[in-house]
Amino acid sequence: MTRFSALSLFANALSSHKKWPQHWPDAAPKQSYDAIIVGAGGHGLGAAYYLASRYGITNVAVIEKGWLGGGNTGRNTTIIRSNYLTPEGVQFYDESVKLWQDLSTDFDLNLFYANRGHFTLAHTDSALRTMRWRAEVNKHYGVNSEVVGPEVVKEAAPMIDLSCAGHAPILGALYHAPGSVARHDAVAWGYGRGADQRGVEIHQQTEVLGIDVQAGKVKGVNTSRGYISTGKVLCAVAGSTPRILKMVDVKTPIYIHPLQAMVSEPIKPWLDPILVSGSLHVYISQSARGELVMGASLDPYELHGTRSTLDFVEGLSTHMLEMFPFLSGVKVMRQWAGMADMTPDFAPIMGKTPVEGFYLDSGWGTWGFKATPVCGKTMAHTLVNDTPHPLITGFSMDRFRNYALTGEKGAASVGH
Repeated sequence: MTRFSALSLFANALSSHKKWPQHWPDAAPKQSYDAIIVGAGGHGLGAAYYLASRYGITNVAVIEKGWLGGGNTGRNTTIIRSNYLTPEGVQFYDESVKLWQDLSTDFDLNLFYANRGHFTLAHTDSALRTMRWRAEVNKHYGVNSEVVGPEVVKEAAPMIDLSCAGHAPILGALYHAPGSVARHDAVAWGYGRGADQRGVEIHQQTEVLGIDVQAGKVKGVNTSRGYISTGKVLCAVAGSTPRILKMVDVKTPIYIHPLQAMVSEPIKPWLDPILVSGSLHVYISQSARGELVMGASLDPYELHGTRSTLDFVEGLSTHMLEMFPFLSGVKVMRQWAGMADMTPDFAPIMGKTPVEGFYLDSGWGTWGFKATPVCGKTMAHTLVNDTPHPLITGFSMDRFRNYALTGEKGAASVGH
C-alpha cells in the first residue's frame, strides 16, 4: 500500500499528483486463504483488521463485488449511539461507542469523529414513558442517558419550533450525551488501510458466484476471478445477505427494505446535537462541512434497490419544516437509498450458522454503521475461536427457533 508523508505529498505535487501508484493493488487472488470475508464495507474490513491486529491472522482475503465502502457503509447518516432498550443491545453498542472514541488514533487518520449529544424527541405521553424506560436500562449498564424537558431541547437547538407547527408538540426527550457522528468513508478507508498494512488482501470488483459446501462444511468460494479454497467464510454484505445465504441453503427471517436519506447544501453551522423524532419520522445532524444530513423511516415495501424517490424528499421536507420552518429556502443537494436488512425483533444476526465454517454478520437494518467497530472485534473473535463472542450470544440465529427474541424495536431511531 502507498504510504503518505509530507515529503511524498510535496514530491507528487510537482507532477500535479499524477504519478501516485495505485492505492489498492489489483493483484489476482491466491488459490487459498485461511479465511475469506465477503463484503468490503465497515463490518467486513473491521473483522479483517482485528483478525490481523489482535490475532496475527493475515492470510485473509476481503472480496467485494463493487468498491471498498460502496455499499451501506457509504449510504448511512453516520449517527453513533448506545441508548438502546435491551440489556444485550445496550452492552453491545456501548462497547462500540468506546471503540469509536479511539479509532482516529488507532488508524492515524482523521475520521471527523465528533461528540454531539443525541436527543430522541417525545411528542406523546406514551413516548415519554418509553424514554424513561430506556433511560433506566441505560443507567443500569453505565450508559449516560436521561430524560429532559423541552426547555433543554430548545437550549441545545434554539432554532427548533417546540410546537412542531402545532401538530406534535415536543413534551421532552431522551438525552444521550455520548451521541456522535463520524465520516463513513474515512472509517472504511481506515479499517481497509490498517488491514492492508498488516498483510490482508482486499480484492475489489470480485463477485461471489457460489460457495462450495461439502458434507455441511465450507470448502471454498467460486468468484468471478476463479475458485478460492478456504475453510472459513464470513458474510458481511448487509442488504445482499439473502443472495449469499441461498448459496449455502441457510434460511433466516431477514427481509430487505430501502432506507433513504438526503443532504442539504452547506449552510452556516447552527445545529450541534443530533435530533431524532420517531413521531415525525425524522433524524437530522449537521456535518463538519455545514450540510444537513437527514433521514426518515424505512420505505413500506420490500425491494432490493438503492434508488431514491421524490415522495421521500417531499415527505421528509414537510416534517423537517414542521420542526425548523426557517429552512424553507434551503436546497436539497443529493439523495440516496441503502438496502436495510431487517429482522423481526430489530436486532442483528451474528455468529455461527448450521454450515460449519460459514459465519454471519447481518440483520443490521438502520443501525449498522454505529456498530462497525464492535462488529469487527466480535466477529474476529468468533472466527478465531469458532464460538460466539460473549457480547453477541443474544444475537444468534437460534433465537428465532427458541422464541428468545431480542426486542429492540422500541429503541429504533424512527418509527418503522
